[in-house]
Amino acid sequence: MDSAAADSRWHGRLVLGLLLAPALLWLGALIVLPHVDLAILSLRERVGPRHYVVSLAQYRTFFAEPLYWHVFVRTAVMSVIATLATLLLAFPVAWIIAKLARGRAGSLLFIVCLIPFWVSETVRTLGWMILLRESGVLPALLVKLGLTAMPVELLYRDATILVGLVYTSLLFMVVPLVSSFESLDNSLIEAAYDLGAGGFAILRTIVIPHAAPGITAGCIVVFMLTLGNYLTPTLLGGKNSQWFTEQIYTQFITRFNWEQGAAFGFLLLGLSTALVVIGLRLSGQRFGDVMRQT
Repeated sequence: MDSAAADSRWHGRLVLGLLLAPALLWLGALIVLPHVDLAILSLRERVGPRHYVVSLAQYRTFFAEPLYWHVFVRTAVMSVIATLATLLLAFPVAWIIAKLARGRAGSLLFIVCLIPFWVSETVRTLGWMILLRESGVLPALLVKLGLTAMPVELLYRDATILVGLVYTSLLFMVVPLVSSFESLDNSLIEAAYDLGAGGFAILRTIVIPHAAPGITAGCIVVFMLTLGNYLTPTLLGGKNSQWFTEQIYTQFITRFNWEQGAAFGFLLLGLSTALVVIGLRLSGQRFGDVMRQT
């Protein structure tokens, strides 16, 4: 009996290992190994042709150069603002889809949120450029309506970058919020109304606490995507975008300084990790509960 049970457990572990093998191989080859290589690159300094020494010079360069600090902090602040704006926009959308829409209306609204993601991010961003450039659709419409005397350049502004980032990330906030709202029992809200609670009180004491894991999960995903975004800030913000991923791209591709680019990449990873941990602490959520909402 014991031998049969042991064979059964061994067989189950073998099957589980075979099922996990592709995912583990993917994680190891495309995530773990590149990060290890980047860590090694960031900790070396070139002192001659094909001669390197272990050094923290690349990190000292970052802390000694005000431009890098400014771009680093600006990217973090803009990413936080974009995440909060996405949450404010996605919250009512997700509530309508999960609670107010009836029958196929909810599915239709969800598809409307999904449609922009049927095309690549490049096409979506170029669409915003066509709409907002000085000779584009929106400036011409403002002139026809008499709101401006001449076409106004709406690109290359911080507000434009935020609009593009929110548009790009909206679906990733809507999905976990819809999942959280669908699990909320409507009888709790009805009972609160019967007891005399107002809409704001119900939102604060019932809806938001129940949806907290979904809110946290959406904010983490959107923040990570926004912080690491390169295409949208570069195209919509132009040379004035001052996004940290552009600095990383410049070090790798333009200056061929892979050591400095690797250090910048790890600093960005450290920033995102630190802010996610702070967000989890402030919201009082556990990482496992949050990941179940994604």
